[in-house]
Amino acid sequence: MGKVPKRIGLISDTHGLLRPEAVNALRGSELIIHAGDVGDPKILEALRELAPVVAVRGNVDVEAWAQALPVNAIADAGEVQIYVLHDVHHLDLDPATAGFAAVISGHSHKFGRSERAGVLYLNPGSAGPRRFKLPVTIARLDLSPNPWGVEFVDLGKVP
Repeated sequence: MGKVPKRIGLISDTHGLLRPEAVNALRGSELIIHAGDVGDPKILEALRELAPVVAVRGNVDVEAWAQALPVNAIADAGEVQIYVLHDVHHLDLDPATAGFAAVISGHSHKFGRSERAGVLYLNPGSAGPRRFKLPVTIARLDLSPNPWGVEFVDLGKVP
């Protein structure tokens, strides 16, 4: 097995649009998690050029290519197990009991971070077409420090 990923890029809700700013913001990731609503298989191909990708299917991923994507997945970062799904409201297990350190989801288009029962919940927001007045964002998770580093990147404000 290769190096255990410590720098993890988080992206969701691209809806067929992979912005150059998102690609630049994800550079240096050792693993990329796409939390669904990919919209186009070319997005995952482009992300795989940066780092290994764990991706799940979102509610708009209904075309034939998307059927290969799981509804939920486990991203393995060594001792850290990360549960990935598109809509956190469809979570059908207790992540703490199941041994997950983090849950990554998308769907709401709103970036956010919370913690419950020692489990970190992250939503990187939406990196695709702007919806309403919500910012266009990705997130970066750094497992090196303790506590872990979480950074939300507003792609509209990237120089």
